[in-house]
Amino acid sequence: MSLRIRLSRGGAKKRPFYRIVIADSRSPRDGRFIEKIGTYNPMLQKEDPARVNIDIDRAKHWLGVGALPSERVAKFLANVDLIKTPERREQTKQQLPKKKAQERLEAEQEALTVKEAPATEEVAEEEALAPEEVAEEEAPAVDETNDKETESEEVEEDVSEKEKDGN
Repeated sequence: MSLRIRLSRGGAKKRPFYRIVIADSRSPRDGRFIEKIGTYNPMLQKEDPARVNIDIDRAKHWLGVGALPSERVAKFLANVDLIKTPERREQTKQQLPKKKAQERLEAEQEALTVKEAPATEEVAEEEALAPEEVAEEEAPAVDETNDKETESEEVEEDVSEKEKDGN
């Protein structure tokens, strides 16, 4: 039998009053129950000690037997230190901003990172480019002399061939 510690509603219209009961999870909310272990009167002030009454010994017994508390009853039991405070469930996508708002937030974050990043990147790029530029300037100078020598040799060969053909 799957047991639950849950609330069973009583009271008049617009004046709720709940019994904290042990019941089969398949039975109706206000239907048959196994044992009444306390009461909850939401009409009283939160500070009022009569707002929630729980028989702690019976609650310990039923928790030991394997009864699972409902969410509201779990909060009551956590307030009297019988169980750990239940973890809050994470909200679904409803709490997230809508699509356009998310795009705006992302754009603003990118703009901030772009403003901060270029200052550091430019300095790093200048430092990185400085040795490369020097190397590039030196390398073409050597290549140009080699190219000039090969060009002059080719021109001399062409001239000598023309002279031979002409004579």
